[in-house]
Amino acid sequence: MYRELDKLISAYVTEDSWYDDGCIIASEILIEFSPKDWEELSIQVHTKPLEWQKKLAYCMDSNCNMHEMIILLSLLPTEDDELFEICIDTLRSFTAPESKEKILKDPSILLRVTDMLSKVSIPVKKVLEDFLIKIHS
Repeated sequence: MYRELDKLISAYVTEDSWYDDGCIIASEILIEFSPKDWEELSIQVHTKPLEWQKKLAYCMDSNCNMHEMIILLSLLPTEDDELFEICIDTLRSFTAPESKEKILKDPSILLRVTDMLSKVSIPVKKVLEDFLIKIHS
């Protein structure tokens, strides 16, 4: 299944096509992942181009499982603000107590989110604020 996901994310498609169809298909593939697929993805994700990582992060909330969360958290140290914002946007769906606890254990995440609040557009600011509200609720 990992190869199928990689092929889908690596394929050239228009941005509209990705957000209309590609991310839905990718989410469906992720549902079928085996432990071996998750292991392969967690190893390979950091070798992939930035755009590939963004597409992956965007579609990783269908299960809100710990495998997805670990990969999203591993992408947060990025220097790319857009990838960081996508990861935070996706992590808003991870509302289980153990997910919140894992995020709260890393103060650098909350610090970066808070620091970004004054530097981003209004829509991104609302996403970041919503993330903080959900994490602290």
